[in-house]
Amino acid sequence: MTNAALPLTIAGSDTFSLAPLVEKTSPAVANISIVVNQSNQQLLPDLFDFFSDDELLFLNQPVIGLGSGVIIDAAKGYIITNFHVIEDAQEIRVTLTSGQEFNALLVGHDQQSDIALLQINSNKSLTQMLLADSDLVRVGDFVIAIGNPLGLGQTVTSGIISALGRSGLNFENLENFIQTDATINSGSSGGALVNLSGELIGINTALLASSGGNIGIGFAIPSNMINNLVDQLLQFGEVRRGVLGIKGGELTHQLTKVFGLESKHGAFIYQINPDSAAEQAGLEAGDVIVSLDGLSIISFSALRAKIGSLSVGKKVELGIIRDAKALSLSATLKAIEPGKIKFIPPPLHPLLAGATLMNPAGGNKNKGVLVDHVKKGSIADDFGLQQGDLIIGINRKKILNLTELTEFIKSSPPVLALNIVRENRKLYLILHYKAQKTDGYRPQTDQNIKK
Repeated sequence: MTNAALPLTIAGSDTFSLAPLVEKTSPAVANISIVVNQSNQQLLPDLFDFFSDDELLFLNQPVIGLGSGVIIDAAKGYIITNFHVIEDAQEIRVTLTSGQEFNALLVGHDQQSDIALLQINSNKSLTQMLLADSDLVRVGDFVIAIGNPLGLGQTVTSGIISALGRSGLNFENLENFIQTDATINSGSSGGALVNLSGELIGINTALLASSGGNIGIGFAIPSNMINNLVDQLLQFGEVRRGVLGIKGGELTHQLTKVFGLESKHGAFIYQINPDSAAEQAGLEAGDVIVSLDGLSIISFSALRAKIGSLSVGKKVELGIIRDAKALSLSATLKAIEPGKIKFIPPPLHPLLAGATLMNPAGGNKNKGVLVDHVKKGSIADDFGLQQGDLIIGINRKKILNLTELTEFIKSSPPVLALNIVRENRKLYLILHYKAQKTDGYRPQTDQNIKK
């Protein structure tokens, strides 16, 4: 068993070169090809655009899916790759730089995070790549990307870490990508993103391209996320992810002003689900989660991805901001309840059109403004206001009656954070006057995932 890592200077010279690093890491990266019951041209339309009809004859082979993978355990032959590389495969073939070829066994996969774990059986020593601590990666770090672009064979490119915590490529998936400008092309999916110590910091998984070409924006799944998910696949044969049980969204500039927050990053909580890990931990609507196990949380998407890679029963330490004060809470993640898996509701809208508001009956101990009716299909209905909701505050100001609410709205603040009591539970609805429906005020839930 060999671990891929070596210095970068050429022996006897001060000349800098990536060659020693590539020589030691490249044997840990495999080419992956699959056989499925579809035509070549259906699966590889971009590749077929490069060839004429006559030239396509040599591609008319049963092997019609191409990708890459990384050996992470040489002794047991475990290889990590993307789920989309091996999806629908009837046969998976792995080819190493040595020329050795293997039929691979699919140990397990997780579509939500786009990873799959394969296993090969070799009677020769393999080279593995150690997993780095991806939480230590910094923007500006040099990296190399190794993969099998367009089935041409193993290819190495270099670049830097361009950004961290990227999301939004596929809203239903768990995304907390490392962004790099190292060139990544079709077929490089599942390949390695490597630091200068020869350690795996991520699995290359996607790219943004213009007219099919690379524009220097590639994405990789962080190694820490991979490590957590692989542990579950090996233990259970599937990912048994835990959830906090919250609905929330990104901490925007407007929300920081409304709630008087100094932090510009974090995950804002709109609502706590009943009998959830979050409720039992003492989290409340209006809290902002700024750290998880001592590591900064820059967005709700990042929180969702990190929680989504942890297993049921995992205890986590949450750093939160509540009423401008820093608190620390412990939560033990729970299993997803099938009946509570929901898609994201429509975006919040800044207007109250369609809602009938009134003062509650005199006997109501909860003073505020009652939502008496919400017209179906209206703007108010669209952003989630419901009949029976009791508005008790706006932008941290208590609202005792309809007169106070009307007076407050006359000032036309750009953001309205409505504090609402619904079925004896408090939650927030955020209204943004000058935004369209695509303004990003879309509550998310850490339960918007599949088992």
